[in-house]
Amino acid sequence: MLTLSTTQLWVHDQDEALAFWTEKVGFEVKEDVTVPEMGNFRWLTVGPKGSSGCAVVLMAIPGAPVMDDATRAEVTQLMGKGFAGALFFTTEDAYATYDALAAKGVEFTDKPTEQPYGIDFGFRDPSGNTVRVSQRTPMG
Repeated sequence: MLTLSTTQLWVHDQDEALAFWTEKVGFEVKEDVTVPEMGNFRWLTVGPKGSSGCAVVLMAIPGAPVMDDATRAEVTQLMGKGFAGALFFTTEDAYATYDALAAKGVEFTDKPTEQPYGIDFGFRDPSGNTVRVSQRTPMG
């Protein structure tokens, strides 16, 4: 049996991303390790407080040899448009979650809206990644 342990978001600046996800979204650091043998590669993950489930890797956009300059520029451009990564979260109360995030300074792409599948809203992180939050309604 497979278990999803991490998912990844490309980020422009790991420290900026860390501050956003911990201070504004309320996640906690799961791992923050620098590996000198890999050119000081930083493995940085965050996730909901107290959760032992899936964590989000806040991955710096690499240069060569992983990505050439043209590919790195393409990824950066897609991030700015909100198309290089997306996360989907669920919550028990979309309105309360929206209000709590707004109080911490999160800027939204849209307000909670009733949809056929529940109540949904979105925001983007400082690197431009899309985040959707839903209070799901059982379907069919």
